[in-house]
Amino acid sequence: MRLWSIHPRYLDRVGLVALWREGILAQKVLEGRTRGYVNHPQLIRFKNSPDPLLTIGTYLYHVYLEGLRRGYKFDPHKIKIYDNSPTSIIPITTNQVRYEFKLLLYKLTRREPKLAQNLKDVKEIQVNPIFYVIEGPIAEWGKPRDILLEELNR
Repeated sequence: MRLWSIHPRYLDRVGLVALWREGILAQKVLEGRTRGYVNHPQLIRFKNSPDPLLTIGTYLYHVYLEGLRRGYKFDPHKIKIYDNSPTSIIPITTNQVRYEFKLLLYKLTRREPKLAQNLKDVKEIQVNPIFYVIEGPIAEWGKPRDILLEELNR
């Protein structure tokens, strides 16, 4: 399960569809409707929010909007509850955002090289609107890959 902190606009088709599917699964986990993934580290930040279902729903709403912008047919009725106003709910650290962007570029280099090339020039990485960025290290739940950590420190 990967619930990207970076804005879904950066994801390719495969990544965006996977994010929608995994976000819906995360919502089921937070509702208590599944026994799997209940301790998945990617869910920690949602579980720690004031209203986990509203938070994951609002997160999914922004993924839905990106899908809509691209002409995808994500079903908004699968989102149980959300707030459609742009609200910053969860803090995300600068290095977590940078790490996730590097991870995406790493994946896109193999899957969608043209998109990876286009994204290499991004200077200010945007995040899903439920997050607000604060200074800090990669999150413990981020499970960084060593190869990307070396590149991040360059």
